[in-house]
Order: sequence, then structure tokens, then C-alpha cells
Amino acid sequence: MGLDELLRQGELASSPCPWPRAVVGVATWNEAIAGLAGADWELLGLWGEADRVHMALLDAPKTVVGIVTLDCPTRRYPSVGLHHPPALRLERTIRDLRGLEPQGLPDPRAWLDHGNWDLRHPLAAKPEPTPIDKTYAFLPVEGDGLHQIPVGPVHAGIIEPGHFRFTANGETVVRLEPRLGYVHKGIEGLIAGANLAKAGKLAARASGDSTVAYGLAFARAVEAALGVEVPLRAHHLRALMAELERLANHLGDFGAICNDASFALMLAHCGVLREKVLRGAGNVFGHRLMRDLILPGGVATDINQGGIQAIRSLVSDIQARFPALVELYDNTASLQDRTVTTGTVKADLARQYAPGGFIGRASGRAFDARKHLAYAPYDKLAFEIPVLEAGDVNARVWIRLREIEQSLGLVTQLLERMPQGELRIDLPMAGEVREGMALVEGFRGDILVWLRLNADNSIAHCHLRDPSWFQWPLLEAAIQDNIVADFPLCNKSFNCSYSGHDL
Repeated sequence: MGLDELLRQGELASSPCPWPRAVVGVATWNEAIAGLAGADWELLGLWGEADRVHMALLDAPKTVVGIVTLDCPTRRYPSVGLHHPPALRLERTIRDLRGLEPQGLPDPRAWLDHGNWDLRHPLAAKPEPTPIDKTYAFLPVEGDGLHQIPVGPVHAGIIEPGHFRFTANGETVVRLEPRLGYVHKGIEGLIAGANLAKAGKLAARASGDSTVAYGLAFARAVEAALGVEVPLRAHHLRALMAELERLANHLGDFGAICNDASFALMLAHCGVLREKVLRGAGNVFGHRLMRDLILPGGVATDINQGGIQAIRSLVSDIQARFPALVELYDNTASLQDRTVTTGTVKADLARQYAPGGFIGRASGRAFDARKHLAYAPYDKLAFEIPVLEAGDVNARVWIRLREIEQSLGLVTQLLERMPQGELRIDLPMAGEVREGMALVEGFRGDILVWLRLNADNSIAHCHLRDPSWFQWPLLEAAIQDNIVADFPLCNKSFNCSYSGHDL
């Protein structure tokens, strides 16, 4: 059965856009789970409301996207994670926030709720007044010669908090179990009832290094719900900001990965290039991270001829310096010794978890929302999606290097084709409850935003799904059988978002 056939078994919602949503019964919900378990399609997202759950699915060969919804009048529903492990933490989160109970959930522990909230199930229709017990039971490990190493949640670097519990035999990692949720911000609760301006700012702060991508995903979801199209110049400016954001992050990651392999020289060179990108963005657009510049309906700022020339000079500078850094990486034996065959994500796990971005593409998953679910202006631009099969740290580095080259080409095309015209349109009032969803390619992978607008354009509900939800679990698998000292290197090659995961 195809995903389109599955959706026809339910009652199609009246206003979702651009992809259909069907309200289904338990039998069809279980068929959707069976399709995930059988690799017929991939899980894009799983989230809840007060009395229902939603599951977004991708039929990759047909590039069909759809949402199935199950009403939960008894506040229970069949667990997806019981048969499809990528859903486990999403279901634990739904239960923490909404109090909806996944029947058969293999791991009943709380995930985002650490026992520090004043009440339980804060987004439920009737939150419970008694907080959960703060005690957290890490999974037991048995065997001769094993010892545990706790790391975090406070780390030595200036990074967000996360706890990592290693079980090791000597220096070899037998198991890694992370605990996240320390920076839960309650964004879904804060967005509910907000107007578009406030909600857009909240969405853009879900993960600071991806503020352009989140702003774009939110804006596109609103525009889909309202059925409007922004001016062509706004599309090009949005993509220009997105590619500059991608460049800055990939350059920073390249240097940081090499630094964790004790090659600080690369960190210095890449740090200079990353700073040039951020300064260029700041000089041209008025903000180094380009935060709050993408709005529903268009963009908040323009680029003039001087700005175009400045970005062209930036691209030329990077193109002149970057090949030597790539050659240095490729010909430094000590780097290759640390990165090749280290932290491998096997292809079967990549197929099961469907991770986005460089993690998926380094393990054979070619999906890129800019190409496979093409949105303007990428549908008119020429670029390639690099894919490798090895799945190790080295492969994740090379995907970044090739994506840097592609982004430089995209920036050049965007500047050459920059159309004239308006920057923004006035948004109409919804006039009725309407829904919209968007998938936008951030530097880590695809970001999902689903929202429902009230008649006055305020937010009834907004769900944001970071790529890291499907990437963090793969880090656990990648570090297994590697040595403890390789964890910083593996972790940096993943560079999952704490903040984006802890929404």
C-alpha cells in the first residue's frame, strides 16, 4: 500500500496545505506503524494535542508526504515506538507534555520532564498538580570488567547542557546513554495564542545556529496555511541567507572536528573563514546570524548593489582559501587516522531512522528537502546533493566539504539571478481555522513546522521538529565499540542541537 492509499482510508481534513492530513481509526493507525516498521515510508514527525496525535510520513520513492491523525478520547493510542524505535523519544515527549499514553511503549521513563516543573503534563487539557519523581533510572548494564563514566550535564566548553552516561570495558565504549531536556524552553506552550510576529520570533529561537532555517520553515508553514506566495525577490533573499547560514556552520564544524582530533591549525583557519561569513552577513543584512529577517509574507530587509559586491568578494575569498584546507585535511595522516572508520553509522540504521543532513547523506540517505521536496527558489537552481556510504567521521566531514562547495555555487547563482520587486506582501486573514506545514533544509537537515491558525491569524498550535530528534539516537550507535577518547570527535561530527531537541 502506498502512503496516498493509506490517507484515503481516513477522513481528509478540510484545510491542510500543502500536504494532506487524514483523521484515521486505530486500524489505519496500526497500518501506518506497520508501514514504518516495514520501511515502506519514513517518519518525519510525531506530535500531540490535547486529545489527538499526529504522525507525518514520507514515501521517499514517490516523494509523497502526508499526516495521519488519531483521536484519543481515552488519552491512549497504540505506540509507534513499540515497532519503530525512532518514535520512542517523541512518544515519551508527547506523554510528558500532553499526558497522552502510548500503549505498549517499551521505555516508560520521562524524557523532557526532569521533575523540576510545578506540575505534570503542562500542555494537557487538565495538567496534574503533582510533579514526577526527579529520580531517573539509567538502563542497567551487566558484565565483567565494566565501569561507568558520567559526563555532564555541565561541560568544559561553552555549550548547552546534556548528560552522557558511558559504560566501558577498559577504554572501549559498550554503551552510551544520553539524557537531554535540560534546556527545555516550552516553545509550543509559548507560541500557542501568539500573533504571527511573536510566534515567528519564538520559532526563530528554537536553535540559535539555525535561526534562518527555523524562521523560513515557520514563514513557509504560515504562507501554506493562508495560500499565499511571496515575491520572487524575497525567495532569493531567503535562500541567500539560508546558504550563508549553512556556510558559517559547516566551516565552523570542519575546524572544530579537526580540533577534536588535535589539529588546532584547521580550527584557526576555519574560524577565520566562519567569522568572515558572519561579519559579511552582519554588514549586509544588519545581523550576524540574520535573525528575525525572514517573516511570514517575505523578508524584513533588502540587499543593495554594495551588499551584492561584498558577498561576491566573500565567496571569492573562501574559494581561494578553501581548497588548500581540503587538501591539508586529506593529506594529514594523523587526521585520517582519527576520522576514518571512527564512529560509523551503518546504512541499515540510516534507513530506519531517516536522519537528515550530513549524517544521513554520509550513510547513503540522499534526501535533501531543497531537492526532493523542492521549494522556491531552489527548484530553479542547479546544485548537487553529495552522498557517501562509509558513514564514519571522515564521511561526515567530506559531506560538509562538498556542501560548502555547493553553497558557494548557490550563493553565486542567487546573486546573479537576484530579481527586482517587492520584499513582502500583506497577509490576508485566515477567516477560519487553517493548517499549514513546511519542510525546510537547515544545515543539520530537514526542519519540520506544522501549525494551525485561528481565524484572526493567531497561533492555535505550532509544532517544530529539529533534525536532531532522529540524529541523537544514532550517536549512541556510532560510538559503540569505539574508545572513550573518540567520543568528542564523534559528537562534534554529529553536532546535534541540544536546544532544538529540547523544545
